[in-house]
Amino acid sequence: MKNIILFLLTIIIVVSCKTNHAILVSEDKLKVETTLNAWHKAAAEAKLEEYFSFMTKEGVFVGTDPTENWQNEAFKAFCKPYFDKGKAWHFTSVQRNIYFSEDRKMAWFDELLDTQMKICRGSGVLKSENGNWKIAHYVLSITIPNDNTNDVVKLKTNFDDQLMKNLKNQKH
Repeated sequence: MKNIILFLLTIIIVVSCKTNHAILVSEDKLKVETTLNAWHKAAAEAKLEEYFSFMTKEGVFVGTDPTENWQNEAFKAFCKPYFDKGKAWHFTSVQRNIYFSEDRKMAWFDELLDTQMKICRGSGVLKSENGNWKIAHYVLSITIPNDNTNDVVKLKTNFDDQLMKNLKNQKH
């Protein structure tokens, strides 16, 4: 009888811990969703300071062009003229996956976006800073259906060949 009671108590504790963990992860997931949605909304509304308030000070934005690897301040300077005109970009997440580190201080995600460039993929990393989720690293990619890859490669061959040559020369 004693063993059965210990077994039942163990099950209750394990289920309770898993339930509490699931609730905490669910809350964090909602906070990450809210942060990413608000970040995209700030761009759509051309609110520069609000947009950058969702990123860490060391934040990185990797754009669709192979030369775009923006550190936070340089990205802000690049964005400012677009935001000043009242028109930046409008990305809406249509599918998103969110994952957390075991200590829930880091989150990473991928999302499919409805954009002016048609379907794009965003992916990135967020850090928990003082109870708020901040985007530390974001990568925007234009998606290419596998059946169209050869056509796209033809379109970008000249640019890529020149850039590759320049990159290889920089290594030497």
